Amino acid sequence: MPTLLIHRARCIATQDDANTELNNASILIRDGRIERIIAENEPIDLSSVDEVIDARQHVVIPGMVNTHHHMVQCLTRAIPQVQNAELFSWLQGLYPIWSGLTPEMVLVSNQIAMAELLLSGCTTSSDHMYIYPNGIRLEDSIEAAHTIGMRFTATRGSMSVGQSKGGLPPDHVVEDEAFILKESQRLIETWHDASFGSMTHVAVAPCSPFSVSQDLMRESAKLARAYGVRMHTHLAENDHDVAYTQEKFNCTPAQYAQDLGWVGSDVWHAHCVKLDDEGTYLFAKTRTGIAHCPCSNMRLASGILPLRKMLDAGVPVGLGVDGSASNDAGHMLNEARQAMLLARVGRALDNFGCDHGPAEMTPRNALRIATRGGAEVLGRAHEIGQIAPGYCADICLYRTDTLSMAGGAVHDPVGALMLCASDNADYTIVNGRVVVREGRLTTVDVGPLVERHNLLAGELARG
Repeated sequence: MPTLLIHRARCIATQDDANTELNNASILIRDGRIERIIAENEPIDLSSVDEVIDARQHVVIPGMVNTHHHMVQCLTRAIPQVQNAELFSWLQGLYPIWSGLTPEMVLVSNQIAMAELLLSGCTTSSDHMYIYPNGIRLEDSIEAAHTIGMRFTATRGSMSVGQSKGGLPPDHVVEDEAFILKESQRLIETWHDASFGSMTHVAVAPCSPFSVSQDLMRESAKLARAYGVRMHTHLAENDHDVAYTQEKFNCTPAQYAQDLGWVGSDVWHAHCVKLDDEGTYLFAKTRTGIAHCPCSNMRLASGILPLRKMLDAGVPVGLGVDGSASNDAGHMLNEARQAMLLARVGRALDNFGCDHGPAEMTPRNALRIATRGGAEVLGRAHEIGQIAPGYCADICLYRTDTLSMAGGAVHDPVGALMLCASDNADYTIVNGRVVVREGRLTTVDVGPLVERHNLLAGELARG
């Protein structure tokens, strides 16, 4: 693999243990890894490097990590009938539409979602695919990641309890539990790569308390731990979600997770907006992770995660853009900005037992969650999430001389990333490969992809 030098960056926010920020430093990349960070006054032989990126007008950060997404939902963004719905009615309005999904729709929509993430500065993403009609397989998502060049955690989601058994989804979109477990095992054995710097992980991900059985949750946990892969689901997303768990299982969401073996450092849950104090303590004690999805939580009026309280308690937290029909975007830098702003306004609306004021969440706090926080939640903190020698070369560069950064970058280029309007990345590097160059994706032609995606979105809605 060619060597790459990020040369004399305006500022590098390394996100290392000391939160080091470097001015006019350089980063040498070789064979997909960060080989060394070169200080301002160290000599550099540019003739020995295959490619040099002039970064004098750039702020450089580790590639951000998206811990929760439903990429196929790009096809149903802004569907009118659910624009003003809360979670349960939103799902009930969309399940019938999603039952018309095809393998091509999954492939194309996933490439759209990944393109948006990469352009925003996200280099690693998970995806929670839990509906499989019409011959769809998880391979359709994995193929999209391989084509576009994104580091990917593909979660094999599932739904097994339909309306006739007291669940939320229609019966015709749920699957047999024996098949779910067998297919999950096949996917792990075929696609999960546990080696350092792997581009593909597979996780086990029954969808939610209102769409799967307790038996499937228990058996999925046993399967995942037998293979050493991670576990993911939705939990405590809104008041209706909590009420369902109380009514059906006579317990809180945290008790539900604990009873079924769904706590531990190999588990992460999406949302957890309504996690109680006991649950927060449990998650902190067991190092159970949370995918915080601020835009989706606002869009569906689910609530505000007490983010500072969670972090102070010691709960691992990463960011997620969530489904593209409940956000309805996948811009990871903007998600980090929203996390910062929502934590601040959340304190004003409800003290949450904290007394931080505007410092409830600083720009650097938000950047930390978007990078190292997400890496920890996905079990990859030893590989990604910071700029340090030996780490994977997942790096993003943002221009500081743009209209949106005018004035801000002069004072604090790192703080301006969160406080000013959210730009796209100028360069995005994944595993040492430049996949966004001067603001343009290098791996796929976005124009025809968008055109095809829009045609498929229309077909899906009409169907």
